Amino acid sequence: MDIFSELREQVGSLGDLLGEGADDLTGTMRGLSDQQLVRALEAAAAAVRGLGRIEAVGAGIMAERSTREAGQEGMAQVRGHRSPADFLQVITGGSKSEARQRIRVGQSVLDATEETADPATDLGAAGADGAGAFCVRVVPAWHAPLADALMRGRVSSAQSDAIRRGLGEPPTGETGIVDDDTRDAWSAAAGQLADEAEHRTVEELRDEARLIRDRLDPDGAERRFLERYEARSFRTWTDADGRRRGSISFDDDGYALVRSIFDSALRPRRGGPRFVDAAEVEVAQALVEDPRSLDQLSYDLLADLLRAGALADAKVVHGTRRAGVRVVTVAGGAGGYTEDGLVSLPQPDIDQRVCDTGTVPVTADAGGDPLNVGRERRLFTPGQRVALSVRDGGCRWQGCDRPASYCEAHHIDPYSEGGRTDIDRGILLCRFHHMQLHHSGWRISRDGKDEFVLHKPGGAATVLEPRLALAYAFGDVDPPPRRFRPAA
Repeated sequence: MDIFSELREQVGSLGDLLGEGADDLTGTMRGLSDQQLVRALEAAAAAVRGLGRIEAVGAGIMAERSTREAGQEGMAQVRGHRSPADFLQVITGGSKSEARQRIRVGQSVLDATEETADPATDLGAAGADGAGAFCVRVVPAWHAPLADALMRGRVSSAQSDAIRRGLGEPPTGETGIVDDDTRDAWSAAAGQLADEAEHRTVEELRDEARLIRDRLDPDGAERRFLERYEARSFRTWTDADGRRRGSISFDDDGYALVRSIFDSALRPRRGGPRFVDAAEVEVAQALVEDPRSLDQLSYDLLADLLRAGALADAKVVHGTRRAGVRVVTVAGGAGGYTEDGLVSLPQPDIDQRVCDTGTVPVTADAGGDPLNVGRERRLFTPGQRVALSVRDGGCRWQGCDRPASYCEAHHIDPYSEGGRTDIDRGILLCRFHHMQLHHSGWRISRDGKDEFVLHKPGGAATVLEPRLALAYAFGDVDPPPRRFRPAA
């Protein structure tokens, strides 16, 4: 279906729902049923995606015609604008960052639709003077599958930009040219992420693309890790109103530690697990009822940490749960990632952590289901929670980004009805989605070791796909992974 047919179809659906001449849009939409409102939002979103393709390509062409080389004769400059982003911002009424994103996406589409020359030396075609003859081989851009998905309406401009920027550019190696295996690996990764876009948020796609990039390019991952480490900084200043301010640029280790500390201390206010030890209940409730804002609580926690110092009693500063960063590695793989946030870490950093803290081995079968305890215990053991965190990476509800430390272990077979406290019958859900499941008629099922399935009230079912980043992290990751090679 071409783009204009799609637009007519979606606009027609909106007309059927709202009435062609509805003057009171607010009143009309408030009169819709829940199902009708969802259909209206879906049709509007599809129409916006269609128009977004036109806007993105147009933005890319505008940028082509407004280059620095064009000078004052450029398309944007002739109309009195310093840059194409400035001009596009005026046209769309959006922010500068949104304009730049549209231009990036448009340029990516234009680049992917043009033939790219890949120069190579043909040593077998030497001339009379012994010099090699040069030939030019035309190759497709590695991000062509992503551009194709955008033009077919399978990904939005925001999703396309998140994937492209997350994957970055393939490494060129010593030759300065991207070899075929590397290009194929990046191209296949772009295509697979585009296939996942329907079920993933922009933030999840961005994070997964970065993790995949680091798995494909471990040397580059370590270089970027060290660059962020070298760029770490903390500075303070006094603004014009006399307020003292601060700014921090984190390295990966520092950010993971700080996030863990603040999550551990503030989790009850942010929707953390309810199934905690009795000793924690009173502390958690006091934090929920605390009149301070989260920002104020964060500031006061930071001040307490600085006062208490590195040797503070954990209960004084953190409550009853000590903060820490747990890292997951896969036997035979390079590097690892943080359990919360799935932040990629290089192997030297993993080795340093092992020297300091040791390891907890987790053995999993093909379905990732270790440490079963049957009906001997009502609640999942700490060891099982570790295994669930490794397998699920966080809340498994579609589109939820809550990390593992914010989740509760749910029995898909109710314990009161004979269900077992086994890993393959348990799943991580954040507090909100766990409560929604129990109180709103939802349920989760699993046939043997197949994927978990979420059943909506009324019968509609959705497969709860595992986090894509974990699928790659647990795969054969010798670059370029076989999973990224095109089918023969």
